[in-house]
Amino acid sequence: GLTPYEFICKQWTSEPERFKVDPIHLMPGLNT
Repeated sequence: GLTPYEFICKQWTSEPERFKVDPIHLMPGLNT
């Protein structure tokens, strides 16, 4: 399966319009 980071990257690539806001808030486990 994909990690959450990989999932977000794939979604970003396929649907960039959904991520006009800063996407970091979608990945709270990565902004350490």
